[in-house]
Amino acid sequence: MSAIVHSLLNSDFAGEGAKSYKATLESCQLQIVCGGVDSPFPLHLWLQPSQMENSDDRTEVVLLACGSFNPITNMHLRLFELARDHLHETGRYKVVKGIISPVGDAYKKKGLISARHRVTMARLAAESSDWVEVDDWESNQKEWQETIKVLRYHQQKLKRSCLANSFDEVAPLNKTGKKRKRESGRQVPVSRNQPLTKGVPPQLKLLCGTDILESFAVPNLWKAEDIAEIVANHGMVCISRVGNDAQKFIYESEVLWKHKESIHIVQEWIANDISATKIRRALRRGQSIRYLVPDTVQAYIKQHDLYTAESEDQNSGVILAPFQRYTREAKNN
Repeated sequence: MSAIVHSLLNSDFAGEGAKSYKATLESCQLQIVCGGVDSPFPLHLWLQPSQMENSDDRTEVVLLACGSFNPITNMHLRLFELARDHLHETGRYKVVKGIISPVGDAYKKKGLISARHRVTMARLAAESSDWVEVDDWESNQKEWQETIKVLRYHQQKLKRSCLANSFDEVAPLNKTGKKRKRESGRQVPVSRNQPLTKGVPPQLKLLCGTDILESFAVPNLWKAEDIAEIVANHGMVCISRVGNDAQKFIYESEVLWKHKESIHIVQEWIANDISATKIRRALRRGQSIRYLVPDTVQAYIKQHDLYTAESEDQNSGVILAPFQRYTREAKNN
């Protein structure tokens, strides 16, 4: 029937009667019989391309970056852009969101300043992005959280959001533990950086530098089962850094080699060796860090007099949280 209508609408009619007939066809609704049931069907829907032709079958991805962000730098933000470009170029993925998750104070890394400052600086830096946001769940935990636990938390959060009407904001709980009912006819607003979904939660991938791959081989820094779960259930996007041979790290690890298809290595062709360690060193020496960190971050550091010789000695002599935990567990077993 659609072919007949299309032919009528596009044929060369002659005379006023034909023009009137054509106008009538364009404005009327057709009665279409489907399974014996008549239902009105607007003509313009017949003339639209199938929705399937415009569908995007790429897998949606959320990138999660865990780390100290002590302080956050322009390079940290650059990692997200490089990862998104790489995944889009494969033609198989669509990056819908990026998450920065600063580690908590219980990590006990030398020179690690308060999570309160690090989270605030990260949020200031993320203001320039329309798809990267900061999450403070990890930094608010009293105990250090393994990376796999952070991934599990955000994966569950994505699943809950997906179930709550395609990434609409989840209604908060009231005192009785029940979700607030939505006002009749009122839509729950979608927050900034909150992607729409196809009915299934996006894949959550760990975003990091290739030095993380190298760190997997350090005894008592990672649990073997955690590494396996990260690469098997989530996957990684690793940005290459100067002096890192990512393929070598993968080759030398049985578990990484087994799941090498889940590890995306992204080459940074525009070399950028900015690091938080070098930023802190420059600050202690009274040197400029402009254009190495966002201006808002630089202003915040100056306002609160962060990163001094005293702050760099913080946690000095304290064993890093993973070493403490895994060494203790090894002795108990």
